[in-house]
Amino acid sequence: MAFASLLLVVLASFIHASWNLLAKRAASVGPVFVFAYNVIACIAYAPWVFYLLIQGDGIAWSWIGVVLLLLSGLIHLAYSLCLQRGYQVADLSVVYPVARGTGPMLSTIGAFFILGEMPSGQGLAGLLLVVVGIGLIATQGDLSAFQRPGGQTGVRWGAATGGLIASYTVVDAYAVKALGIAPVVLDWFSNLLRFFLLAPLVIANPGRAIEAMRGYWWIAIGVGLLSPLSYILVLEAFTSGAPLSLVAPMREMSMMVGALLGMLILREKVGPWRITGCGVLIAGVILLSGA
Repeated sequence: MAFASLLLVVLASFIHASWNLLAKRAASVGPVFVFAYNVIACIAYAPWVFYLLIQGDGIAWSWIGVVLLLLSGLIHLAYSLCLQRGYQVADLSVVYPVARGTGPMLSTIGAFFILGEMPSGQGLAGLLLVVVGIGLIATQGDLSAFQRPGGQTGVRWGAATGGLIASYTVVDAYAVKALGIAPVVLDWFSNLLRFFLLAPLVIANPGRAIEAMRGYWWIAIGVGLLSPLSYILVLEAFTSGAPLSLVAPMREMSMMVGALLGMLILREKVGPWRITGCGVLIAGVILLSGA
């Protein structure tokens, strides 16, 4: 991977962890908050997108491109809602690293069982480390935590989010690398689709939506600006020739950043077990990437 691509992915990881910290602070608002930061994203990035479209550099329109834009938007909508719900019911330091780690794990399992690829020793070791890392993060070394009320909640929502991450990563990587769709154009149309799909929720009771967002608009602005930026940087790394097999695991360094932010800023009970779990999870993802 070129040094410039590496810098893009590292910067994206820190930005990604930062906007997830903001989203956790607004977890109680739910889907209305997702709608709000999508509005901000659509407005903020519209001039850039319109400029590219006018220049003819943003997208070569085809039915495949339109299908991928719609598919990307739907997956990202499900991801946003799933992640926000996870933050409502569990800690950032659980949901975030589990979500980031299960994406590569599920992709590898799919290759084993759906595509019939034979698992290598390195791949099996990577899967084992991911599972162990998730266990450490969720239980902090006490396996009985899984048996307590809500003990599996964060893992379940994190794993569901991770599955959606794996899905949109493949779709979007193909869109920018094979079809030449500009990263900011792809992300903007994805946000635009989410806007129209979530708008009926707000229109049905605008007063309640406005009241729910009271005090959270500055957070929505932060997420609306940072969330697209973090993903655009990753997609730019793809367009510069960086392979998916290297970019995907490099992004996972954001797990450790997210866990540390949860501990330092949100005062979540992270502790050495959860930090160790993040490290084990990252090691597993790296092994999976080379399997």
